[in-house]
Amino acid sequence: MSVAPPEAIANWQDMRFGMFVHWGPVSLKGTEIGWSRGREVPIEEYDALYKQFNPVNFDAAEWARVAKAAGMKYLVLTTKHHDGFCLWDSAATEYDIMSTPFGRDVVKELSEACRKEGIAFGTYYSSCDWYHPAFPLGSPGGRMEKPNPDLEAYGAYLQQQTTELVTKYGPLLTIWFDVPQSYGADLGIPMATNLRDMQPGILFNNRIYAEPGRTKKFSQQRAVGDYDTPEQRIGAYQDDRPWETCMTICRQWAWKPDDKMKSLQECIRTLVTCAGGNGNLLFNVGPMPDGRIEMRQVERLKEMGKWLEKHGESIYGTRGGPIKPGPGFVTTRKGNTMYLHVLPEAPDPIELPALPCKIVNAEIIGGEEVTIQTRNDSWLVSLPDAARQPIDTVVRITLDRPVMDLVAIEAPKEFGPATASHVFREDHGRYGPGKAFDGNPSTRWAVDAGTRECWLQAQLAKPAPIRGIEIDETPEYAGRVVKFSLKVKSGTQWVTVAEGEKLGKFRAEFDPVKATAIRLEISSAMDGPNISEVRVLRVSKLR
Repeated sequence: MSVAPPEAIANWQDMRFGMFVHWGPVSLKGTEIGWSRGREVPIEEYDALYKQFNPVNFDAAEWARVAKAAGMKYLVLTTKHHDGFCLWDSAATEYDIMSTPFGRDVVKELSEACRKEGIAFGTYYSSCDWYHPAFPLGSPGGRMEKPNPDLEAYGAYLQQQTTELVTKYGPLLTIWFDVPQSYGADLGIPMATNLRDMQPGILFNNRIYAEPGRTKKFSQQRAVGDYDTPEQRIGAYQDDRPWETCMTICRQWAWKPDDKMKSLQECIRTLVTCAGGNGNLLFNVGPMPDGRIEMRQVERLKEMGKWLEKHGESIYGTRGGPIKPGPGFVTTRKGNTMYLHVLPEAPDPIELPALPCKIVNAEIIGGEEVTIQTRNDSWLVSLPDAARQPIDTVVRITLDRPVMDLVAIEAPKEFGPATASHVFREDHGRYGPGKAFDGNPSTRWAVDAGTRECWLQAQLAKPAPIRGIEIDETPEYAGRVVKFSLKVKSGTQWVTVAEGEKLGKFRAEFDPVKATAIRLEISSAMDGPNISEVRVLRVSKLR
C-alpha cells in the first residue's frame, strides 16, 4: 500500500493540534459511543435512539469557530463509529442522520464550515460495524459472533461509504480508521489504494485493517498507514515515523454529564509534551445531545488558544528535539531555533547536553534574557523564580546553525534502575516500576487487584541534593492508597521523610539531603495501587 506524499505528511505535522469530535444519538444517554451498546444500554434501545435525535442547536460554524479559537488547525469528526450510525446522507444505508428528526447532513455542514474558517477537515470511520448484519462481530464490545456474516459484502459497503466521504466532502485531510477486527488486509489494502487513487494527498492512520491472527482484537499496526495513534497517552519520542496522540478533554469520548475535565495545566502540558516528542495532539470533545459543545469545554479550549497566541511559535511548524524529553522539560525546533519548554517540576538549573553549535541568544518568550552556562559537555539553564510560569516557561534559544538536521540526543536521566515488590500480571513492559519514573504521566506502575501492601523504589542516576518528592497516583485509581511512608537513601542510611494516609497528588518537602535513591512503602491499600509519576525536587547545592 502506498504512503502519502512527504509534503502532505509534513503539512499535517506542521499543524500539530487538532480537534477530535465523538458525537451521535448516544449523546441522549450520556454513555460511551459504541461501547455502551448492549452494555449500559440494551441493543434495541440503543439502535432506536436515532428516532429521538434532534440536535436543534447544532451550529457547524460555531464548532469551527471554537476549534479556531483553541488554536486547532484541523478537525476530525466521527462520521461512523462502531455502532454503525452515520452522520452523513449515505446512499448505502438508511441508518443515518437523514432518518432522524433533525434530517440535516452534519458532515456536509461541518466540512464546509471548517473550510470557511481555514480548518482542515478529516473523517473518523470505524472499520468494524457492530450494527451491520454482514460484519462478523457485534455488541457488546465486538465480542458477539453474528449468525450470517459476509465480509465480502461488508467490504463492499465500507468501500462505498468511504468513497462517498472522499467524493462528497473532500478533499479530506485524513480518514482516521479504527478497530478493524475481522476486516483484514485482503479488503483493507484495495480499499485504501482506491481512496488514494481518488485523492493522492489523503492521510491514513495505522488502524486500517487487522493484522493476521488478530481479527478479534483492536489492533494498531506500526507499519500500516502514514502515522501511529497512541490513545489516551502521550507517545514516546519518535522521529522515524509520524504519530498523533488522541486524547479526551474529559474522561469519556462521547458526552457524559458532569464528566471530569482536565485542568488547563494538564491540557497545555499534553500539547507541549506531544510536540516535544515529535507528535501531534488530536484533542477530543463530545458535544451534547442538543448539538452544542459544552460551555466549560469551550472555555477550556479558548484558554488553550490564548496560551498559543503567545507561545504558538514553539508548537506550530516545529519538530521535536533536538534534545529528547527530559526531567521537567521538552524541546521543539525549527530553523536556527530551539525552544526549551520548562515545566513546573523542572530542576534549577536544568542540565542539557551541549549541542554542536553556539548559542547566539536566549530569552523567555515575552520576557527577559536568559544566561546559559557551559560546563564540561553540558548547558546549564537557570531561570529566576519570578520568571517561572505555572504551566510552561518557554525559552527561545537562537543558535548559529540550523538545528533541524541534528540527530536528536538523549537528555540526562534523572533516575536509574527502578524496582518494585509487585507488577500487574508481571507485565514489566507496560506496567513495570520504571513507568513511574519515566517523566510521562500517561504511563504507570500498576500492581494486581487485591494487593494491599507493596513498595516501589528507584536509584537516582547520580547522587544529587533534593528538597522534596512529588508522587501522582493514577487519576482513575486515586484513593486506593490509605497508608504509606516515603524514604530517601543518603549514604548507606534510609531516612523516612514523609508519612501519610492519602496519596493522590502528594508533595513532601524537607530539609535538603544528598540522595542516592528514594522508596515508597505502601502499608495499606484498598486495592492494587497505581502510580503515574514520581518526581524529585532538586536544589543546586547543599548549604
